[in-house]
Amino acid sequence: MPSQIDGFEYDIFISYRQKDNRGEHWVTDFIKALRMELEATFKEDVSIYFDENPLDGLLETHSVDKSLEGKLRCLVFIPILSQTYCDPKSYAWNNEFLAFNTIASKDSFGLDVKLPNGNVASRVLPVRIHEIDAQDQTILEKEIHGKARSIDFIYHAAGVNRPLRPDDDRVRDNEYKTVYRNQINKVANALKEIIGALKNHGQPAATIPRGIVTAPIKNPASNKKSKIMISVLLVVALISIYLLLRMQKQAYASPIDKSIAVLPFENMSKEPDQKYFSDGMTEETINQLTKVKELRVISRTSSMKYKNSMTAGNESIRDIARQLGV
Repeated sequence: MPSQIDGFEYDIFISYRQKDNRGEHWVTDFIKALRMELEATFKEDVSIYFDENPLDGLLETHSVDKSLEGKLRCLVFIPILSQTYCDPKSYAWNNEFLAFNTIASKDSFGLDVKLPNGNVASRVLPVRIHEIDAQDQTILEKEIHGKARSIDFIYHAAGVNRPLRPDDDRVRDNEYKTVYRNQINKVANALKEIIGALKNHGQPAATIPRGIVTAPIKNPASNKKSKIMISVLLVVALISIYLLLRMQKQAYASPIDKSIAVLPFENMSKEPDQKYFSDGMTEETINQLTKVKELRVISRTSSMKYKNSMTAGNESIRDIARQLGV
């Protein structure tokens, strides 16, 4: 069954370590429960891929990497975070998690999606079945460039750190007080929210653009700073409008490769606490450029990787453009 959006192989790709599905078959049972919950959550059928056996029908004569690359063309990627998942030497980490991040950052949506309520969600939706080590947490957050927002299926008690099971709902000593059925419902609702936003991608949002209005003013008593910020915002808005009109005009003039990456704006003030302001201008510029349908805009998540690269002299504009494919 194909994805709900043309050009994608699956709606959901579920990645896990094979060892986490042995014995009690937690992953298999989780996917069965999720399928039933999705049937009650989505009007349309939802396609899910997960490796049901170690070979998944791939023979020695098949290209495993190329075969997986096609399956990784999905809308949402769910890694099952266990005590062994965040392992740079593991197949699931390298060939599924890292591979999806690379593929998704270059497709028409990018890794982040703006939700109808104005919030932003990642197309990586972690499901956590163990409390993971601090080192693994660092590796994970370094790869996703931010804090991991996971939906937890963890049974935690004194000396206990194991996956939550459906029959645990009757047990009273789970310190997290989570209910398996409720957690499944949270996953399904999160998927509905993300996939719905992807299906409506490009349509005008009914909310104020995030990144400018929502940026916190740390010193509201300073009228001078506020006036300077408002002036700079007006300048950025005018520049964005000018660039939009110019790019739209060029789009009809010549069949060029219309792709662009907005590198992070630098805080050139002497006040470190104004960093949020430059980040807000970066995000707003990206949001404005994405309104040009003929233009492929690299996501903020991918661009932020290069926040300090040029300042440190590690990479040139040409190198960054080549890596991002713009």
